[in-house]
Amino acid sequence: MRWGIFCDIHANLEALQAVLAAFSKERIDRYLCLGDVVGYGANPNECITEVKKLNPVIIAGNHDWGTADLFDITYFNAHAQAAILWTSKNINYENKQFLKNLELVYQKGDITSVHGSLTHPEQFEYILDISSAEETFQLLQTKVCFVGHTHVSIIFIKRGKHYTATSQTEIVLESSQSYIVNAGSVGQPRDGNPKSSYVVYDSESNQLQIKRAPYDIQKTRDKIIKAGLPRILAERLTIGR
Repeated sequence: MRWGIFCDIHANLEALQAVLAAFSKERIDRYLCLGDVVGYGANPNECITEVKKLNPVIIAGNHDWGTADLFDITYFNAHAQAAILWTSKNINYENKQFLKNLELVYQKGDITSVHGSLTHPEQFEYILDISSAEETFQLLQTKVCFVGHTHVSIIFIKRGKHYTATSQTEIVLESSQSYIVNAGSVGQPRDGNPKSSYVVYDSESNQLQIKRAPYDIQKTRDKIIKAGLPRILAERLTIGR
């Protein structure tokens, strides 16, 4: 099975379209979306429509639940709160119900997925370092857990009682080890690289690749500004922060 894995689209239609175009060249069998289809960007309805077409496995992100009135938006900073309120006003009823029905965790075969961490999925905690990764490893029952939320791709590895982290973009998953793989972000990367991030995982060969795709950032920026969303949400896209 070849999986196309992506997350943190954040209503950035141009970035999503670029990633889907890249996936079309990868012979993907199944898609896995790790949450936050909406928030920050100006095309929430369009992005949900495009994601639905893939018939993916999809889990909830904090912006998805915030928009669906399932998560207290005081958790967010002022810019994110403004974006969630804007999204709630501009999203249609069907799509809001779609977000409301998303589950927090997926587990099947060798794969687990959660937006933040397994420790308290409903609280959307961040896995930022080995210490926070260790908590999720203790709860992990499969070989690999795919996560998002930080907007920075990284791979955490558990070898027996030893934990490491790597920024490698291509690895082969070994059966004697377990992994937490952060897929980065489609719509708002924060690692200094403005290109969209996504993952291709072959569960038969155990090969995993973290890839990047360029998109029309200026078009996305213009939409955000025209929509009246906080200007910083447009400006940060250019620098990938």
